[in-house]
Amino acid sequence: MLDRILELEFAYLATFTARHDREWGYLFINEDQPVYYDANHAHVRQPVNHPEKVVDEVIAFYQAKNIIPRFYIYTPEEQPELIRELKSKGFGYEELPSPVQLWDQKVINLERNDAISIEEVTEANYQEALEIECSIKEIGGREVREKALKEEFDHPGYQHFLLRYNGVACSTACIFAQGRQARMESVATLEVYRGKGLIGYIIQHIQQEVQKQGFENLWVFPINERVEKVYNRYGFETVITLTTGHAFLGGKSIIELQNR
Repeated sequence: MLDRILELEFAYLATFTARHDREWGYLFINEDQPVYYDANHAHVRQPVNHPEKVVDEVIAFYQAKNIIPRFYIYTPEEQPELIRELKSKGFGYEELPSPVQLWDQKVINLERNDAISIEEVTEANYQEALEIECSIKEIGGREVREKALKEEFDHPGYQHFLLRYNGVACSTACIFAQGRQARMESVATLEVYRGKGLIGYIIQHIQQEVQKQGFENLWVFPINERVEKVYNRYGFETVITLTTGHAFLGGKSIIELQNR
């Protein structure tokens, strides 16, 4: 299962950042978005035999592009020497619980609400979707989403959806697809419209689309425990919680970003 989850993750990342393969994992970089954390990380997937060499390589790679060197380390319990080397070189370090949820294949049953309509994002309503996503700090705010949404919109692996409440555009979500696997991303609601249960209706729409299009699975990677509990109410079961090491040679930690 872990291999399938990571392959889906790396396929998702590769839609908005360039991947450079190494024997221990991957270097991801997007020079057009140097502050976009997800687009600029070294991902350590395999055991590292020469930690000092790997850390020096990653530092040189990113600093040559004026980007802060950062690592994601899968199974950090198997990488004590690498973590010691990172700390000795001045990296901050944190370990993050990373829940992975899988939909139970049952479309949630919600009462009909005539105030709600959902449509696919097109050129005609793109700007409305963009303004929603740019307002959500949890998914990067305008600094990240203005460029990222354009890349996703132009990529054939994505389908974006927009929810209106009484005609007002107020929620978005998207499907990212790789083969027969689908992943729900960019679930966002304007702050003034939260608490109305709108997220359930756009999730229901995503589930209906996944069934209609014949995907085998629908995955979601919640950013924290609060979001994990929300998705659990809509038929998503946590199938594994990964512990991911995050090392960074400057800037904010992931925990700081999630709590800002």
